[in-house]
Amino acid sequence: MRRKVTKAIFPVAGMGTRFLPATKSVPKEIMTLVDRPLIQYAIDEARAAGIKEFIFVTSRGKGALEDYFDHAPQLEQELKKKKKSELLQILKNTNMESGAIAYIRQHRALGLGHAVWCARRLIANEPFAVILPDDVIAAEKPCLQQMVEAYAETGGNMVAAMEVEPERSSSYGMLDVAEDLGQLVKVKGMVEKPAADKAPSNLAVIGRYILTPNVLQNLNQLKSGSGGEIQLTDAIAREIEQSRNVYGYRFRGQRFDCGSKSGFLQATVAFGLAREELRDDLSAYLRSIMQIDKAAQ
Repeated sequence: MRRKVTKAIFPVAGMGTRFLPATKSVPKEIMTLVDRPLIQYAIDEARAAGIKEFIFVTSRGKGALEDYFDHAPQLEQELKKKKKSELLQILKNTNMESGAIAYIRQHRALGLGHAVWCARRLIANEPFAVILPDDVIAAEKPCLQQMVEAYAETGGNMVAAMEVEPERSSSYGMLDVAEDLGQLVKVKGMVEKPAADKAPSNLAVIGRYILTPNVLQNLNQLKSGSGGEIQLTDAIAREIEQSRNVYGYRFRGQRFDCGSKSGFLQATVAFGLAREELRDDLSAYLRSIMQIDKAAQ
């Protein structure tokens, strides 16, 4: 019987330099998208997929991130006293029970592959997920839940994939497709950040993975790759060579790159418009901006 995916790694050690000066004192992962920090979207997606153990790979200066998941007795008591039950429930949804969450330090910024490798002892010999909080995905069924359901049929390793324009391939790991099965593709290779004319397909890997423990063994043997970092893509590529059990999954949903300012702003607008209590005011404002812009032209 195939083992369920119940552990997830959240690599959150990055310094968030693209968002300075905000990230001088605030970890990027708790910057708010509408009224929830980025990390809360990732946690909610993981919970929906059946994840029970949450492993954060952090670095110096991330104390506010750890505090976010702690209980806030004084605030909870105040909300109870004022009978603000809805706010109390929202607050409770941010709490993580003792033992469900673990923090591992990545002492040197050696890349995503190294961050995942740092959590190897907590993963042991189980399949696991990796979620990059910068990638926020709006979907009717959460992306990782879609992947877990597909993984129950395929096993092996699975990466979330989306189609990108050729000129954007140099920003992603790109899939070399052996067989297109529709929602799933069988992968025969992966290339990290190729030039447009070197990309093997238009399918890019984004920040959701379901991986076998073999990938951790591959990371043990890797030296630095693209950009002088230890690339997770290289470890998965080695798994393709050894076992040919890697799939790309075309998820249903819209992905926002909240690691960039423009992506973060786009996500803010999209998630704001999706909220019933905000939609009318926000859409009216956006229409007025567009009219002003047209008049100026």
